[in-house]
Amino acid sequence: MRFSVEQDDELVVLSLREPVLDSTNAPEVKSELLILCQENVRALIIDLTMVHMCDSQGLSALLLASRQMKDLEGFVVLVGVQENVRNLFKISQIEYLFEFKPSVNDAITWLQT
Repeated sequence: MRFSVEQDDELVVLSLREPVLDSTNAPEVKSELLILCQENVRALIIDLTMVHMCDSQGLSALLLASRQMKDLEGFVVLVGVQENVRNLFKISQIEYLFEFKPSVNDAITWLQT
């Protein structure tokens, strides 16, 4: 799984660099999310701009981030979510668990307000 991580104090940006988030790479994403979701992190921005397809295992990885950050009283913001991936959130009725923003900059602006 190709991804990049940027951390600035209490803010972490995880950018996924693959077109698919599924059972083949979701375990690696989950492992990375467990490392990133720490007490000192106030917000986790997950950039899904390059992800065009997601399955239930991919959703499971994102739900893990949501649970971890909720337990730490933090936020998860998903950015650049493609329409077909967003529809999976709607169908699964878990859309309410996340904030959705068009870009990392929009997410950072939203978090600063």
